[in-house]
Amino acid sequence: MSDALHTSVQGTQGPLHTGSGNLYNHNHHHNYFAGPPADAPGRRTPRSIAEDQLLWLWRRFVPPAGLDGARRHLHDDSTVLLDGAPGSGRTSAARVLLHELRREAGSFHELLPDEEDVSLRDPGLVGDGDRLLLDLSDADEALWVGVRQDLSSLRRNALERGARLVVVLPRHGSRTLPEDLNQYRVQVVRPQERDVLLRHLRMDGVPLDDDTRTLPVLSRFLRSEPPMREIAGLADLVRRARDAARAGEGFADWCGRALAALDDQGPQVAKKVAGLGKGPQRALLLSAAMLHGAHPDVVHRGAASLLTEVDHPESDRPLLEHPDLAARLEEISAGPDANGLVRFDELDHDTAVRAHFWDHMPDLREPLCTWVGRLVDLEVPKFAQEDRDRLAERLAEQYLRTGHPGGLASFVERWTAPDAAPRRLRAAARALRCGLLDERHGRFLRGKVYDWAKNGRLGEGLASVLVEVCTEVIAVRHPDQAVVRLHHLARRERQGSRARNALLGLVEEDHRLRRFLLHRLALALPGGARATDLDLFLQAADPRVLTDPGTRVRALLEEAPVRGWLATGWAVVLRRCPRRTWEPHAQRWLHTACTAGDHDGLLLDVLVAAAAPQGDLFAALYATARSGQRSAPGGPERGAAVTDRLLEKISAAQGLRPAPPPPRAPHQSQRPFRGTYP
Repeated sequence: MSDALHTSVQGTQGPLHTGSGNLYNHNHHHNYFAGPPADAPGRRTPRSIAEDQLLWLWRRFVPPAGLDGARRHLHDDSTVLLDGAPGSGRTSAARVLLHELRREAGSFHELLPDEEDVSLRDPGLVGDGDRLLLDLSDADEALWVGVRQDLSSLRRNALERGARLVVVLPRHGSRTLPEDLNQYRVQVVRPQERDVLLRHLRMDGVPLDDDTRTLPVLSRFLRSEPPMREIAGLADLVRRARDAARAGEGFADWCGRALAALDDQGPQVAKKVAGLGKGPQRALLLSAAMLHGAHPDVVHRGAASLLTEVDHPESDRPLLEHPDLAARLEEISAGPDANGLVRFDELDHDTAVRAHFWDHMPDLREPLCTWVGRLVDLEVPKFAQEDRDRLAERLAEQYLRTGHPGGLASFVERWTAPDAAPRRLRAAARALRCGLLDERHGRFLRGKVYDWAKNGRLGEGLASVLVEVCTEVIAVRHPDQAVVRLHHLARRERQGSRARNALLGLVEEDHRLRRFLLHRLALALPGGARATDLDLFLQAADPRVLTDPGTRVRALLEEAPVRGWLATGWAVVLRRCPRRTWEPHAQRWLHTACTAGDHDGLLLDVLVAAAAPQGDLFAALYATARSGQRSAPGGPERGAAVTDRLLEKISAAQGLRPAPPPPRAPHQSQRPFRGTYP
């Protein structure tokens, strides 16, 4: 498997990336942005989607030599550093190793040392029991030098948290490691190409026979030792050739068509376009390529709309003298398939046609962008939503293929203008999603999303698109970045609470992200409390979650830095908010203390520390405890006991009596968490 085998899956049925570079899969129909809203109950979480990505890879994975040794190191030492030549399967092996631990470890988390000033020394990067991947396969020398000195610190932090760490070493020259880490290095060796191809074909449901292993055309291809991404791509082409097979075709025919599709079809397309001298013919060719797989009526309407967009003069011939659509499609080597949908005769010919028009007719690019935006809005019979989605993706494909992600960002901005219809917004989200999943340009576009999110004059249309892509795309592999962007969007939300709810939904499913958000809020609140930040703090500081370790080693409340951030946040809430606002939340803390066992004293300590800077708040806090005694869990007696204990801590804070001994945290013997968060 290729070092660059980064799966880009948005669900168990989504497009799949099995190599470096771009992925544009338009052969499956998915409605990522038509499902339930980000805050809807029962929606699939980014964590579950990320696990599905790993599951997809695991099912198609062919183990390289050396994997067993890596597995032993990860089990015994909680750390392994994978080395090997490009194409040996290091990155795929790293992901599979971490996937195998899913039942005994926490969530999968990919570290990004080269984005947003992240330091690998920061303890906040690691959650209890995390499965950590640090992929340096594409790191340059400068990045490697900077990361190498932090690896020992990262490993110590991972060990303290009970996490498992897999590092994929860079492919360049010397990879000198710190002496204490060299013992965890494992060399992996590229698996057999034929085994990889057959594994993919089997998982794609392609029937195999005895001739498969000896087919000469396949043997010639595999002997060239192509990158693993090309082998995976060939398997997908074989599957697609099988799906579109003519009567009497077999495996050899599918392979022949698939291998032909891998060849450069550019010269063939250039010759075809040159032979189509008239505007309507070329418009139909481009429309068929952009709407490949759509109904003939939709392709025809698209061609007519494109002619209007470029101000092509209308024909003065009578309608009955026009050639029929079937004949016109035949002129461009296309026609309806068995399902009545327009397809070219050659596999992947539509991709080559789109590339030709984009590369060789640059004056057409701007009208093409406008045409796509208008076309997705049209109410055309038999124009399915998946056709509109693929149309937007295919336009984004051209910007990404030619290295212009900024152009993609520009038309996303235009498509989300204040008067944009819902279909246009969805198209913008689909296009932006393509860019965010692109291995080369995803970083640039995540940065663009960050800039947009911080814009105080952000339009509602673009804001709604950003909430979607943060929740459904960025959060899958880069959850910390999704939290930061959603936080900025929530602060600037003028209508509704979509960004706020999406943010709270993310931290609800991940303790590490909740800790991350609490730290951000603790830093922001004292400097100028925004209403949104106050509300987010009160929601994120849920005492029941803070005292529940779940599958973690310890509860968040047991961490001293977390208690400090909670006290900071509560101090601002008590000082800035009216009592009617904070009292129900304080009551919830006090009631949780009634049933929190060993954590009751820690909950009370946070509230007392928050009220201490202003002594007059002690009376209000005590009165709140008294008023909630009757409704306390465990009955009035338990409520009175918690109130008495609160009074003891208040008296100690005022110097009226000796301080009671600090509560012993259930895991006090563990080393306490120290550090800050980005």
